[in-house]
Amino acid sequence: MDAHDTVGSSAAYQGSGDDIHEKHASSTSGDNYQGDHGAETALRRSLSTRHLTMIALGSSIGMGLWLGSGLSLANGGPAGIFLGYCLAGSMIWCVSHSIGEMACMYPLPSAFVQWTGKFVDPSAAFALGWSYWFSYCITISNELQAANTVINFWTSAVPVAGWISIWFVVIVLINVGAVTVFGEIEVIASTIKFCWIFVVIISMIVMSAGGAGYGPVGFRYWDEMAFTHGFKGFLSVMPTCIFAMSGSENSGLVAAETANPRKSIPRAVSSIWIRLSLFYLIGALMITINVSPANKDLFGQSGTNASPFVIAYRDAGLPALAHLMNVVILISVISTGSISGYGGSRTTMGLAHLNMAPKVMQRADRSGRPWWGLVPTFVLGGGLAYLNVSESGANVFTWFSSLTSLFTLFGWGMICLSHLRFRYAWAAQGHTPDELPWKSWIYPVGPWWGLIMCIILIIVQFYLAVWPLGESPSATNFFSVYVSVIVIIVLWLGARLWFCGSWWIDLDTINLDEGRRFYRNDVEKVEASGVKGMTKKAVGAIFN
Repeated sequence: MDAHDTVGSSAAYQGSGDDIHEKHASSTSGDNYQGDHGAETALRRSLSTRHLTMIALGSSIGMGLWLGSGLSLANGGPAGIFLGYCLAGSMIWCVSHSIGEMACMYPLPSAFVQWTGKFVDPSAAFALGWSYWFSYCITISNELQAANTVINFWTSAVPVAGWISIWFVVIVLINVGAVTVFGEIEVIASTIKFCWIFVVIISMIVMSAGGAGYGPVGFRYWDEMAFTHGFKGFLSVMPTCIFAMSGSENSGLVAAETANPRKSIPRAVSSIWIRLSLFYLIGALMITINVSPANKDLFGQSGTNASPFVIAYRDAGLPALAHLMNVVILISVISTGSISGYGGSRTTMGLAHLNMAPKVMQRADRSGRPWWGLVPTFVLGGGLAYLNVSESGANVFTWFSSLTSLFTLFGWGMICLSHLRFRYAWAAQGHTPDELPWKSWIYPVGPWWGLIMCIILIIVQFYLAVWPLGESPSATNFFSVYVSVIVIIVLWLGARLWFCGSWWIDLDTINLDEGRRFYRNDVEKVEASGVKGMTKKAVGAIFN
């Protein structure tokens, strides 16, 4: 089946948007295009490989790792938190490979939302898109409150509303500039985090070996209390580990504004192991050999004072490093809030292409800024942040935050399922994997592992919601943990009543060329030989 036949075939629900279809139809009907084309929207392809790689490397590193690891250490113990990050890391590795293959082929504004609408079911796309958009808004609010918390490490003289307003303006300014400004700021933030993790690793190895005031520690805490609350404690660690890695899927959104997705996305995906090993695995290992799971500060402190990294430096008598750690946490908070505004606005654009949001949200100005998505995202995200000013408002905000707890697992699961459905449709319509611009070498094991683990962890969350660790079962606890699943089901079933039709999109009716990016054939290059050729193959084996 050639491109022209695919565009002309009938299909039930394509999920990429009529305007993309029309643009592509003209591009595949003749030989007018000599270069890359397809999957065009009102966004501008202004970001380079460097931007996408650094955003993939460090954009999701934030409060989940720097602060959330403390509670995980206390609940799961050194072995529990380390194994938790290993398991969560294997999941995001598989999810990233699915994103890489799909984003090369379909670099669309809302990425996995539109992929779900195209390959799985429009109702699932509706539930995923709007739940993720709300999650982005809540994340903006969370990060604004977190920024205030970080500042309180130094001073509490400025009112909460004051700091929220200051950092809200900063995040808005990052997003209302050209997309290249956003990209450069994310590159700087990721570079700082990337450099800092080496400081953390080296300093904490020295501290654990005896360089701190309390003498050598080594793996003492592993020997004494590897698992603080047994298997249930390990299970309770998993949601925090998943939360710490949430946002990794944002690299799929950035692909829509990347000049050459086929070149940029594989490099970004190939760098994922660096983030997993340095930040999560080695970073978690460092705190397990420096901070006791029974450290009273993990329970009795608030804000960044409860960060295991800050605790480690403070107990070691290194206040300067504790202060620098807080600076890095603050940068991480602003970076995460910024990319959440970016993700929220692009998600609404994708929903508009799916006819699930007002058509006006497809628009962007000449610089590629989607104002119709940016404004509501920041109005809601910023407005919710001010709920934290009063105690009653903070209680409401806590419930809103609970809505987002399982959205990440739902999103990751849909990415893996979309990848599987895409490959099945690709094969059913007579195509081979060799025709793909980039193919994942862990398919089909990767997406199946990611999907199955997402389902298992959603079930685990149900178990922890009914029988929480260290608490008695209660309706309040159940809904605070599991209300997000209820919201997803309600959105999904409500959309089913609207869209009707079958529960799955027929693989044979999927228009594989709609929303697709077509790439010109590269000029064949002569393979390097000798030492240079062997080195290139070795590096390729590691990074690809």
